[in-house]
Amino acid sequence: MAGEPRGAEAQPDVEEQPATWSARLSSSIIYFILPALIIVFTIISRQSFFNPNNFQNIAIFASTLLLLVVGSTFVIITAGIDLSVGSVLVFSSVVAAQAMVTLSGSAEEVRAREYPNQLFGISAGIVLGVLSGLAWGLLNGVLITKLRIPPFIVTLGTLGMSLGLALILSGGVNVPFVPPTVQSEIGSRALFIVPIGTGQFRFTVPVAVATVVIVIAALALHKTRFGRYTYAIGSNADAARRAGINVDAHLIKVYGLSGMLAGVAGVLDVALFSTASVGSHASDNLSAISAVVIGGTSLFGGIGSIGGSVVGAFIPAILRNGFVIQGIQPFWQQVAIGAILILAVYLDQRRRQAEERR
Repeated sequence: MAGEPRGAEAQPDVEEQPATWSARLSSSIIYFILPALIIVFTIISRQSFFNPNNFQNIAIFASTLLLLVVGSTFVIITAGIDLSVGSVLVFSSVVAAQAMVTLSGSAEEVRAREYPNQLFGISAGIVLGVLSGLAWGLLNGVLITKLRIPPFIVTLGTLGMSLGLALILSGGVNVPFVPPTVQSEIGSRALFIVPIGTGQFRFTVPVAVATVVIVIAALALHKTRFGRYTYAIGSNADAARRAGINVDAHLIKVYGLSGMLAGVAGVLDVALFSTASVGSHASDNLSAISAVVIGGTSLFGGIGSIGGSVVGAFIPAILRNGFVIQGIQPFWQQVAIGAILILAVYLDQRRRQAEERR
């Protein structure tokens, strides 16, 4: 992938409806895969899968991935890529967890599970976790735009840097003694409960945060100048510059957004598990990129939607959940996701070829 969005040879009408059956199929197939998976697992698992409590588990599992997916959608629409989001999540979670532990009381108090200053410590940890993610994202944007280094190389470098620093800060182990209030009041607290049949869906804080971010991001991408600039840069960066768009400044904002959302995901991860795990998110960057591409966003830029990416994110979440219920080895999930990803990229190429023939 080039460091710059598509050049002068890009088609200016990339957002128009595809003219061929295969192109239309590439745009809509994702919306058939998800319900097909739900139907299949419902048939073979019956009530073990299709019930409100299980859907709640799927939503909670997907909440952090959804934040990474939203940020990656903006980046990929600009014809860029961010390989660092998983490592930035880990770094932000370590920063947040250590701040919560350090600022909630003395070392002796914390080891005794006493947290006299936990309100300040937890608040500071949340802010520092989000800001650390934002800092990595802005660094990516500056290196890409000012030094003209390809996004793949920059974010591959910051992937290693952020993960390495997270390991240094944590000593290579999970961060212990996080105040339990973080999990009880943020990770598992239900803002409201929706009765469904004989079960219920608990709308927890992580699910609520992911939902709010998705709605705001969808409105920003499809209804605001920020979104129009994002599509314009991904379609043809040179034309965007000639139209008066400050491409470099916008790309810095986009990568900053991606990093910030990775920081939010890191904070939520601490809240969900009451620790910062340095070894559990090694493949999150690939999961996020796969979800975005499976959801219909073109790796070549200029095409994509938040809704499609959200659907793409729920495919691995449902596969994982369904495989666990069926007792299938989780490694098969990677096989299935890889096959779907290859299909999505193939259909995207067919769509582009159809547009070029118009």
